[in-house]
Amino acid sequence: MMVTDALQRSFAPLVGERRFDMDLPLLLGGIVLLSLGLVMVSSASMEVAAGQLGNPLYYMKRQLVYVFIGIVALLSTLAVPLRLWEQSRFLLLALAFILLIAVLIPGVGREVNGSWRWIAVGPINVQPSELAKLFAVIFLAGYLVHRQDEVKEGWVGFIKPFLVLGPMAVLLILEPDFGATVVLMGAAVGMMFLGGVGLLRFTLLFGSLAGMAAALVLYEPYRLQRLTGFLNPWNDPYGTGYQLTQALIAFGRGEWLGVGLGNSIQKQFYLPEAHTDFVFSVLAEELGLIGALAAFALLVFIAARALYIGLWAERAGRYFSAYVAYGLAIMWCGQVLINVGVNIGLLPTKGLTLPFLSYGGSSLVVCCISLGLLLRIDWERRQALREAADGQ
Repeated sequence: MMVTDALQRSFAPLVGERRFDMDLPLLLGGIVLLSLGLVMVSSASMEVAAGQLGNPLYYMKRQLVYVFIGIVALLSTLAVPLRLWEQSRFLLLALAFILLIAVLIPGVGREVNGSWRWIAVGPINVQPSELAKLFAVIFLAGYLVHRQDEVKEGWVGFIKPFLVLGPMAVLLILEPDFGATVVLMGAAVGMMFLGGVGLLRFTLLFGSLAGMAAALVLYEPYRLQRLTGFLNPWNDPYGTGYQLTQALIAFGRGEWLGVGLGNSIQKQFYLPEAHTDFVFSVLAEELGLIGALAAFALLVFIAARALYIGLWAERAGRYFSAYVAYGLAIMWCGQVLINVGVNIGLLPTKGLTLPFLSYGGSSLVVCCISLGLLLRIDWERRQALREAADGQ
């Protein structure tokens, strides 16, 4: 009987007295993005899949499986109380380090285009960096709650979490995955600032991280080429500027209303990674500037809604939930801004997926888990308010 009661409480957002008691704007926004992502991945990958694999629906079928796994993960996450995430934060952090170390071991990690970012699990490739970013946010949220006074008042409490996140960033650089490193450290800095770090320490931290990022760029010649090549890709349109010039051509062809779904020319072996890093360019070509702006607005809405959920949780005194929501929102904002910035030529070319829209199982499933966490955070906050009102 006790087990049954516990299960009913866990699954209350889905089958409770109020029936489907969730933040509908956030849920509907996520569903629309998942659907749009499936459509665009299918459209952007058909020519490549047909030419390379002999099956134009190969990537679409795999993405459909990932969407199904993601929905199952979302529903499962929705049933897990936030206190269990908080209690498991050290275990999750250890798991993140184990995965990031394992992916660098030959025979365990899988090398693609010179990067060791994937671990093959049967027919599915798992990308540890996606899970590591999520687990790092959960760890840091717990740290900000349990060491709040140290973080606000002293340098030691301010530096401690970066003694943990620093080695994680080094492991990401070794893959190498510079984009994931930037997103991870950006989310950590943002969470520390929202957690009450003084402006002086925040400025010093931000300056230090910016300096380290500049050093990493200068250390590898290919990164410097990317950094300078995007400023005028037409100087070398068949070399360092190739991807960006093809992406810009896609935007130009799309004009206002697009060439029509499925009618992209750039996805036909002109634009590399059309269904992953540059799916937004194909979307702009097929759906036009109006469609691209609508998709971007929906991504911004999801991130803004996550920030509001964090704000509401903080006002209710649920600080762990608030910091988790803040961290997830900042990560989404970072990934969206970097990916879209790369696609339109505002940032150097960098391999980073677009949340919910790009092809890839790990990214999609982690996005769904994050969405489930946000829905659970909002439900627990409203549930606590209702219980407080009933108690009065």
